[in-house]
Amino acid sequence: MSEKPLGNTDRTQPSRMRDRAVTDRATMYEVLDSNILCHLGLIFDGQPFVLPYGYARDGDRILLHGSSGARFMRALADGAPVCVTVTELTGMVVARSTFNSSMNYRSVVVLGCATEVTGDEKAHLLEVISDGFLPGRSAEVRASTKKEIAATTLLSLSLEEASLKVRAHGVEDEDADLNTGVWAGVVPLKLVAGEPQPDGEEAASLPVPESVKRYVANPKG
Repeated sequence: MSEKPLGNTDRTQPSRMRDRAVTDRATMYEVLDSNILCHLGLIFDGQPFVLPYGYARDGDRILLHGSSGARFMRALADGAPVCVTVTELTGMVVARSTFNSSMNYRSVVVLGCATEVTGDEKAHLLEVISDGFLPGRSAEVRASTKKEIAATTLLSLSLEEASLKVRAHGVEDEDADLNTGVWAGVVPLKLVAGEPQPDGEEAASLPVPESVKRYVANPKG
């Protein structure tokens, strides 16, 4: 894995809120491993697009997958520059003024060009993605067929050029706004999983698999 600190390039050094920048890669890995949804930004035919995608981390890279027929996947496989963001909202910061109200969050930004994964490792890394979404699930279901694997584009994006910002503290009000009879504080936010809903009579008659039980107990891994 890379030894370089985060934000070490001109494009990833923060220009504002520098006190929120975190340079520790281990912290970035923890943020990435705690989430499964990213937003992928690229310019296609002169038009900016931002699209939601599932992802999984594999060492010092993230893995993305999609239909081999999707034009965005093809563009990325051909080397189009991309910006990937992962944002975890952890709290609403309710200040004594709207100006000083904020949010607590952890946000990763990754820049670069993805490369397409082919060959023998593709099937294995697709299972890595599946287990990144629902740990242990790939061992509970059948293996993907050659046709399914061929219909899927798998991309690898290095975490070499990345940055991380974190806000994890309380209200920062002006002194003049204190002791004015206005409530202020933080409302914590977290991801929770609901009760599993079986698909059809057969699934309803079967026990909930261990991968699903673990996910319901802790959806952030």
